[in-house]
Amino acid sequence: MPSFRRFRRAALALAATAIVAAAVPAEAQYFGRNKVRYRTFKYQVLKTAHFDIYYYPEERLAVEQAAQMAERWYARLSKILNHELKLRQPVILYASHPDFEQTNVLEGEMGEGTGGVTEILKRRVVLPMAGPLAETDHVLGHELVHAFQFDITGHVGPVSEGSVPAAVRMPLWFIEGMAEYLSLGPVDAHTAMWMRDAVKKAQRDEKKDRLPSIRDLENPNFFPYRWGQALWAYVAGRWGDPVVGQMLRAAARANDMDHVVSEVLGVDAKKLAEDWHAALREAYVPLVASKQAPSRYGSAVITDRNGGELNVGPALSPDGRRMVFLSSKSLFSIEMFLAEVPSGRIVRKIVKTAADPHFDSLEFINSAGGWDRAGRRFAFGGVRKGSPVLTILDVDAGRIEREVPFKQLGEIFDPTWSPDGRRVAFVALVGGLMDLFIYDLQSGALKRVTDDAFAELQPAWSPDGRHIAFVTDRFTTRLENLATGDYRLAMLDVDSGDVRELPGFEGVKNIDPQWSADGASLFFISDRNGISNVYRLALDGGTLTQVTDLLTGATGITNLSPALSAAAGRLAYSVYEDEKYPIYTVDDAKTLAGFTPAAETTQAAALPPLERRRAEVAALRDNFNLGLPDRKKFGAADYQPKLNLDYIGQPSIGVGRDPFGTYVGGGVSFLFSDMLGNHTLGASLQIQGSFDDFGGVVFYQNRKHRWDWGAAVQQIPYLTGGYGIGTDVVNGVLVGVQQAELDRQIDRSATLFADYPFSRAQRFEVSGSVRRISFKNELRTEFFDLNTGQLLDQRKEKLPSASALNLAEAGAALVYDTTTFGATSPILGRRYRLEVTPTFGTVNYTGVLADVRQYVMPVRPYTLAARVIHYGRY
Repeated sequence: MPSFRRFRRAALALAATAIVAAAVPAEAQYFGRNKVRYRTFKYQVLKTAHFDIYYYPEERLAVEQAAQMAERWYARLSKILNHELKLRQPVILYASHPDFEQTNVLEGEMGEGTGGVTEILKRRVVLPMAGPLAETDHVLGHELVHAFQFDITGHVGPVSEGSVPAAVRMPLWFIEGMAEYLSLGPVDAHTAMWMRDAVKKAQRDEKKDRLPSIRDLENPNFFPYRWGQALWAYVAGRWGDPVVGQMLRAAARANDMDHVVSEVLGVDAKKLAEDWHAALREAYVPLVASKQAPSRYGSAVITDRNGGELNVGPALSPDGRRMVFLSSKSLFSIEMFLAEVPSGRIVRKIVKTAADPHFDSLEFINSAGGWDRAGRRFAFGGVRKGSPVLTILDVDAGRIEREVPFKQLGEIFDPTWSPDGRRVAFVALVGGLMDLFIYDLQSGALKRVTDDAFAELQPAWSPDGRHIAFVTDRFTTRLENLATGDYRLAMLDVDSGDVRELPGFEGVKNIDPQWSADGASLFFISDRNGISNVYRLALDGGTLTQVTDLLTGATGITNLSPALSAAAGRLAYSVYEDEKYPIYTVDDAKTLAGFTPAAETTQAAALPPLERRRAEVAALRDNFNLGLPDRKKFGAADYQPKLNLDYIGQPSIGVGRDPFGTYVGGGVSFLFSDMLGNHTLGASLQIQGSFDDFGGVVFYQNRKHRWDWGAAVQQIPYLTGGYGIGTDVVNGVLVGVQQAELDRQIDRSATLFADYPFSRAQRFEVSGSVRRISFKNELRTEFFDLNTGQLLDQRKEKLPSASALNLAEAGAALVYDTTTFGATSPILGRRYRLEVTPTFGTVNYTGVLADVRQYVMPVRPYTLAARVIHYGRY
């Protein structure tokens, strides 16, 4: 008789298990943070010649303007890149960043620094309104460059494995740098600041801080947006702007940047880098010699030694002896600190975010806070539970004194106190546009001071309480053709509501006004010479003087970020220096008085080469009428969800033979969704042999509301068995015998699941399913001639098997997670899962799970982890 060996065919079971795991929503995983949908958006669709723009009614005015700008960008980019998009381009717009963070179009969390995304499945451009028209215009243009990149280097239709647009595999400096160059052009004070800083570092120590080669730019240490824009500005300036589209097409054909450079430009990558470096030095070395370091004007109070590499949003107390600022000192997130001035001693962390879920955002990119006149309370704008909040801290007590939510607003920035401490002024994003507000802390009344498409930024209440200085584009922007203008200083008469323009520098930015203690002057930041410096405006007479003459610039993270504070004869400002953001102070009265600005051009803001060939990008950017449609002709309709195929998994088929016979198997997967990502339908199949060996799952998920729910139906087969070869006597003849015993376990189930996130850190999960686990055993016998090997006979015999298990399963879990991950595991925070899973039917029991984990970091970089777990079936 045959001797048997056991086997287990696990491939099919494993494949099907992976399919099921993919069907489960991210929120229903064991741990993990949540994307909370605080609102259910009622979307409409605005149609233009080339775009379908998805929006909700409260942002209608801003969306109409964005639609006009989108068509203008289409006209520009189609000329520059010599390409027309093959299909209509979807654009999904949100009125604020907190709304954008709730999007279902994109998986995962949308960080505060994400200004927009163009995804590859449906080529959707997704972005929040930035507020000022110029900023929304830039981000929209940047993302539409990506849409053109994907269209030029990809195909029409759903994505499948191995068929994503070639742009996805290109270096980030190539892709993101191109988008920055085409949307901003070759004159950009912010990127030029980065390049001046790099030239200075390389001049100081060429071996340690050399300028990057083309290959070096693939290192993430070289920020691809800034470095990529600078390199593209050089390439387009030397060979002409049409070369941008030529290089993109060449890169789609070849996966080698050295080859692309050589083919299109006619020089090798090494020579290109050398020439580029020479142009950078030619443009910026004279400035390195003539401009000053910030230490020339005062001492550094916060650096990477007592703070982090990023220290921004300084806010001096009224007596100038303390300062609140935002910093990456804790490494894992941006948090708020209190420091003494001028010693720089960190008193304490006053707002935590790394492992504390209280705030969704501190608005560290676009906002700073403000002290009340008594120096006891500090106000700042943040985001909590998807809505903006005005938070008032009792600084001495180190606690939140009051939080005022504004659900009718999108975001609030730069709060400033009235001298009597009764009112707070701030700017807010409403319907995608930025306006000025005043909130009465006693009555709770909110007054909207401005209500138009012009931008208001960075208000500062005067010491006498009669005026508020702020930044606006209302004196330079033309709404009739959306010609964005420069930012100017303005003054609001609080009682009358009258607004007047203040003296400043024309054609450049004038931002971040700060009152002198006597109320006679305003300090502010301008890039009048191509470099962001501190200036002083004497309100009586309008005399302008220059306080600093820096090489890099007084700046926050972006060119519009608040970076300046003034109090009690002292200035504090953040500066970009050595790829970091320290905070410096100026105390000397003579320095604060300033000097007469020299006659300079804005050449320092230009990216080399200064003499450009065929400067089409700059010319097209300056043509505000090109392609601009009449928004009165736009059509609009309610959004109707429709599932379309997004993704096809690579189909597979296989043929094999083993001692049990010949097998044919294969598999395929599909993913469908609607345009907003509210509805997802997926299916994945693995076929092998009979129906009992068929594995697969079909699932649906609805994410339109805060309750996230779905359903899945699946079958997972598990095949085990054994085989043996021997001899036996049949009808008096000795024959060979081959036997195979096949044991099947078939797991079929239908599941409903849902979860409700209370916050980004905590959620409640619930599920229910019916499940049948059946068993089938079979014996296959083959008889063959020992001499010739000829098959003589085949038999199949059903063997006794265990009875099927019929189960009804339920589950409920409370999940919490505030952990911050390091390279391989959590390093800070807490997570727990408390779960009950009763099972009824053929067997009855209740599973109870409690899994609590805590991670603390007593001394960097060491983490202590503790875990308490209980699991039992009762």
